[in-house]
Amino acid sequence: MEDSRKNAVSVGIMGNIFLFIAKLTIGFISNSIAIISDAFNSLTDVVNSIILFFSVKVGSKSADKDHPFGHHRSEPVGVLIVAVLTIVLGFEIARIAATRLITKTAPIFSITIVFILLLTILIKSFMYLYTRLAWKKTKSTAVFALMVDHRNDIWISSGAIIGFLGSNYGVYFLDAVVAFFIGIWIIKVGFSIGARNVKYLMGEAPDPKLLDKISRIALKVNGVRSIQKIKAHYVGTLLQVEVHIRISRNLSVYRAHTIETNVKKAIEKIRDVDRAFVHLDPIIKSRPH
Repeated sequence: MEDSRKNAVSVGIMGNIFLFIAKLTIGFISNSIAIISDAFNSLTDVVNSIILFFSVKVGSKSADKDHPFGHHRSEPVGVLIVAVLTIVLGFEIARIAATRLITKTAPIFSITIVFILLLTILIKSFMYLYTRLAWKKTKSTAVFALMVDHRNDIWISSGAIIGFLGSNYGVYFLDAVVAFFIGIWIIKVGFSIGARNVKYLMGEAPDPKLLDKISRIALKVNGVRSIQKIKAHYVGTLLQVEVHIRISRNLSVYRAHTIETNVKKAIEKIRDVDRAFVHLDPIIKSRPH
C-alpha cells in the first residue's frame, strides 16, 4: 500500500511538471498571457503534489524515540495545507469570474489555447483514473486529496473550453458564469477535504460501525466472554483502540496473557487500526447475601 501511495503522488508530480513546462513553452512561443497564467496554475499543482509526497514519506516512517506512536499525523497535516490552497484557488477563480462578469470581459478565442486545455483534460483524466485506483486500494487521505485536485483541473479546463466556445458565438458572459460556479464548487471541495482531515488531527472517534466490527472480532477470540468497554480515536490516519474484555477469573496468568495477545493481534489486523490496548476484566460472581 505504501508503494501505491508513493507511486500515485509521483505520477502527480511528473504529470504536473510536464504540463507546466509544456504550457510555459507554448505560452512564450505564442505570446499568450492566458497560457502562461495557466502554466503557473500547473506549477501550483506541482507544489501541492510535492507537499503530499513528503507528507506520505514522513507518515510511512516507523516509530522512533521522539515519535513512539509513529508519524501518522503527517499525512493529514499535508492534506490540510492542500485543502487551504484549494480554497484559496476557488476564491481566486470566483473573484476573477465575478470581475469579468461585471466588466463584461470575454475571452479571446484561440485554437492554441483550446489545444492546451484539451491536452490538460487528457493528461489529467489519466492521472485522475490512476490516482483513483490507488485511493481505492489504500484509502489514503493524501491520495484522495491528489485525486480531487486532478478532478478540479479537469473541471476548470472543461469550463474554460465552454467559455471559449461561448465567446466565439457571442455569449460573452458564459465563460465568467461557468468559472464562477466552478470556483464555488472548488471552495466547497476544499472545505470538505479540510473537515475530513481535521478529525484525524483532533483524535475523533471512528464510525460506530467500525467499533462494532472491532467488538465482533474480539469476541471471536477463544476465551473472551464479553466486551466490557471499547473506545478508539484517530492518531493521524490510523486508530488506536482500547478494549476491556471479560474473561474467567479461574484462568492462569499465562492463559489470560495468551487471550490478551490474541485479541490484540486480531484487532491490529484491521487495516484502519495501528495499535490495540487490551485490558483484562475477570468475571467475579456476586456473593450471596
